[in-house]
Amino acid sequence: MSGRPPLLEIEGLRTVFTVRGTEIAPVNGIDLAIGAGETVALVGESGSGKSVTALSVLGLLPRVARIAAGSVRLHGEGGAIDLARLDPEALRTIRGSRIGMVFQEPMTSLNPVLTIGDQITEPLLVHGLATRAEARERAIAMLDSVGIPDPARRLASYPHELSGGMRQRAMIAMALVCRPGLLIADEPTTALDVTVQAQIVELMTGLQESLRMGILFVTHNLGVVADMAHRVAIMYAGRIVEEGPVAEVFTAPRHPYTRGLLASVPRPGEALRLRRAGQKLAAIPGQVPSLMALPTGCAFAGRCPLAVDRCRTEAPGPTVPSPARSVRCHRWDAAA
Repeated sequence: MSGRPPLLEIEGLRTVFTVRGTEIAPVNGIDLAIGAGETVALVGESGSGKSVTALSVLGLLPRVARIAAGSVRLHGEGGAIDLARLDPEALRTIRGSRIGMVFQEPMTSLNPVLTIGDQITEPLLVHGLATRAEARERAIAMLDSVGIPDPARRLASYPHELSGGMRQRAMIAMALVCRPGLLIADEPTTALDVTVQAQIVELMTGLQESLRMGILFVTHNLGVVADMAHRVAIMYAGRIVEEGPVAEVFTAPRHPYTRGLLASVPRPGEALRLRRAGQKLAAIPGQVPSLMALPTGCAFAGRCPLAVDRCRTEAPGPTVPSPARSVRCHRWDAAA
């Protein structure tokens, strides 16, 4: 639904895990496209399947998981490549060079026994994009571009010697040093305080403009989505239940789950006002259903204020209320 040239196209992606002899699908038939220079946010509660989607694109799934159906097409000058069909060795040539990844927690993602310099230069050396001397100069320039002071000296630092914000900046430098066309950021601001979050968002937005890369931004922070994303896909129990331009989805949400998420965002001063009135902040009742026991109909029916009998017996298919929007709900046009 993006008007930009396609960069990544996910169609019918289904990723299954084998748990105690039973297959479950944390990602169950999703469609998503990212254009060049576009940021698409993937939003939902923990357990919705966001991170598994990101790991499926890069082929970084654990041994108990596999892509059971669908395609993940990466477009480039030589045409489109279906990443879901590539063998592990072929995928290694894609990771880092054409797709960069920023993981959720840099302290556990960075190697504690290697210097920051070694970890940033490694992608350049592995992909044969620079000599060791050239890689060092590019690493210094990349650290400088992500706002780390005295970058030449910081090459010799170990992860534990950096603050949380600086470690995340180093992770971004490592992901972008090969200038990939696509960046996947899996909750890169979750472990950071609000001030550093804003700095990281500003940094990623600036780098995107200069590199014209697409970004798949996995998050549960709707404030960050409003600041940096062009489109948003709301994910629940393995499916994308609503998608569209950020401004349209946030202004006129169609799915009851999206409405619940937006209503749960606290406004300045609201907590104090509600506490004085003896009330609580808004919240979606219940929790994401277990993938081992998904309901027959709509997975959100048990938590939905608009659910009717049809919702409990018939899973909704995708509906297109406008050219730029899609929603998976029987009652998307009902009043909230």
